[in-house]
Amino acid sequence: MARKQPNQESEFVRSLKKFFLSAFVVLTFIAYFLHQRSANVSAASPAATAPSTTTVNSPSTAPSANTATSPSLAPTATQPPTSTQATGYKNGTFTGPVADAYYGNVQVQVVIQNGKITDVKFLDYPHDRRTSAEINAQAMPWLTQEAVQAQSANINIISGATLTSQAFANSLQAALVSASN
Repeated sequence: MARKQPNQESEFVRSLKKFFLSAFVVLTFIAYFLHQRSANVSAASPAATAPSTTTVNSPSTAPSANTATSPSLAPTATQPPTSTQATGYKNGTFTGPVADAYYGNVQVQVVIQNGKITDVKFLDYPHDRRTSAEINAQAMPWLTQEAVQAQSANINIISGATLTSQAFANSLQAALVSASN
């Protein structure tokens, strides 16, 4: 009968170690999945041709935790405003505050001509991660078009770019408030 060496592990101990290592890997994967799901991360397919939209209320009617309230982040006018038109907006270029979009910040600048929104430019947007860059490359033209068509911050949320859409609406709303005064 072969005698067991004192430093040699038994088959049971090796099996037990493999079991716990496998269980650890599986639990880590599940925790990561749940964390991503709770953060409302939804990846947009690069092959998508047209994102779906959902109408939401204006950010001014629903308070948001993503808006900055620091005085240094208040909306600023970069061109001197001129007379107020029928829409209530002053002509000029107005910059909204930085709004948090979880994976980065969003800041927009709105151009008002003849009292109407003619253009909205992104000064900052989430672009550090490849997925964020792909999603926002598709969403930004849609958001700009939505704002110009709506002539307000009451825009449709772009499916797959929900956080960017909400931050866009918050920054745009603050810029339009400064254009109204």
